[in-house]
Amino acid sequence: MTSSPWKVLQSEEINVHRFNITKEQIELPNEEEITFSYINFHHGICVLALTPELEVVLLKEYRHAVKTWEWQLPSGMIEEGEDPGEAAKRELLEETGYEAGRWISLGEFHPSPGSTSETIHLFTAMDAEKKSEKHLESSEEIDVHLMDWQQVLDLVSSGEFKHGGGLAAILKYLLIVDKGAAEPLD
Repeated sequence: MTSSPWKVLQSEEINVHRFNITKEQIELPNEEEITFSYINFHHGICVLALTPELEVVLLKEYRHAVKTWEWQLPSGMIEEGEDPGEAAKRELLEETGYEAGRWISLGEFHPSPGSTSETIHLFTAMDAEKKSEKHLESSEEIDVHLMDWQQVLDLVSSGEFKHGGGLAAILKYLLIVDKGAAEPLD
């Protein structure tokens, strides 16, 4: 195992609509040269929002890349210069109309580090309550649902819930918050 990153000999950025693709000529530690490409994503957030009754705020959203309606948690991109926690609050409100009284960071993860630079910041929003209507982008089709924990876990175990950020947030919540090891953000 090597302790240094690969040597970049040449790098090119290619913009395809909303994605930036980096194509690099690399020299590996064994001195072999390869071409490597990956998608540069803005960092993102994913929110596990719980109502005072401990119901989970779930979305059923049309996802064109897989051409199906998918169960997922509120999530989205962090805007340039935006704090991840503020982005989480904004996305929860925009996609669901909910605001939360307490926020807990669940850390971050890389959903596909072999092909993207994306980092997703995970949060739990406690005491979430409906405060307004959704404010969706024209390309968003989202239905909001409230489910108890068993219903959510049944969706996960049956394979109906496939959202990577959501799965990571649920796991981190069960390992950290549910065990009393998390510190609130505010």
